[in-house]
Amino acid sequence: MNPEDVEYEPVSVKAVLAEMKDTAELLIDLSYSSVLHANEDLAEAVLTLEERMDILQLQARMSLMMAARSPEDAEELAPVLGVVGAAEKIADAAGDIAKVVIEDIGLPDAIRAALPEAVETTIRCELTNSSPYSSQTLGEINMETETGVRVVAIFRGDEWVTNPNHETVLRAGDVLLLRGRDDGLQTVYETATGSSYDPPEVEEPTIRDLERAVDSLVLMKDMSELAVDLAYGAVLFDSEGVAEEVEELEAEVDALKSRFEAWTLRAAERVEDPVSLRGLVHIASATEVISDAALEIAEGVLHGIDAHPVVAAAVKESDEVIIRLRVAPESDLADATLGDRRVKSETGMRVIAVRRQGRKEWVVSPGSRTRLNGGDVIIAKGTRAGAERLGELVGDEREFDE
Repeated sequence: MNPEDVEYEPVSVKAVLAEMKDTAELLIDLSYSSVLHANEDLAEAVLTLEERMDILQLQARMSLMMAARSPEDAEELAPVLGVVGAAEKIADAAGDIAKVVIEDIGLPDAIRAALPEAVETTIRCELTNSSPYSSQTLGEINMETETGVRVVAIFRGDEWVTNPNHETVLRAGDVLLLRGRDDGLQTVYETATGSSYDPPEVEEPTIRDLERAVDSLVLMKDMSELAVDLAYGAVLFDSEGVAEEVEELEAEVDALKSRFEAWTLRAAERVEDPVSLRGLVHIASATEVISDAALEIAEGVLHGIDAHPVVAAAVKESDEVIIRLRVAPESDLADATLGDRRVKSETGMRVIAVRRQGRKEWVVSPGSRTRLNGGDVIIAKGTRAGAERLGELVGDEREFDE
């Protein structure tokens, strides 16, 4: 369906917002993965999903307009329109990143040498008739637990399944988008296709200024993705503290872009073909847009405007959930590092922020060496099954309000 063919029909705004959130986050993953692998198939998938996002945002806007029957309704629904617009901007930015591959704008190998360390790889494969996965549900396969690899989306015929769950049946001919580490991806890819998966091999950059430019870009990407996660968390938990972190991240991305531009201009003097750096500039601009959109999502919380309940409900029902838990003093995680307890590998959840007990201090994007204390509050993102496992690990299985 083309966006111009969309006509009004009653839809669940909550369901549309949840799908927009899932699709926007998937688009970020796919766009950078298409750059990493110089993979036009992944890049084309980004553009297809971008068209789907256009349809979703039209459906959301029409439904919200129909729901506004008074000035009071309009005031309540205006922040929801802001979230819709921000998700659309993220999708457009992801499309711009994918076009770097499709239009062969120019990209040095240095970016592909850096990105494998910055992203959990997303790859594409087609399920064969002979695959053991064929006609099995994701729950029966138990792929994520066994391999650490997750099916983030399925392209079936001309339709997308953007939120597959344990009841989703895989069919021969399905195009699976898989996310995970290379060792797990090799196992799943071979089982799905009968062929081996070989990660891309690239050479490290030899120009120091170019390496610095790429490092700045990768950090921009990480911060922008984190800003999006925290923005939805700020809305879900109506947390001004988390929203302020989004604002700080957006400002840092702006500063990083200035540094990136300086290093890129210096590198251009030593690169044989300076035009090959155009792709880096395009990606940096699109990455900045993503961080700006994250701030738009959190702006209502920053200004003291209560989020409409439908937004929080949509975040709760989306594919990847965001949870907030308090570390119990007697739990396994109290006085331990995230690496000690292998939180990511054991639960599949990514801890995106930690707030220290009794303080407004936030640790954003904590690493394996980050030590947790009893009473600390953690915000994490992942699957519902992973959320339950993490709840058991921290000794608090409940989301809470403060």
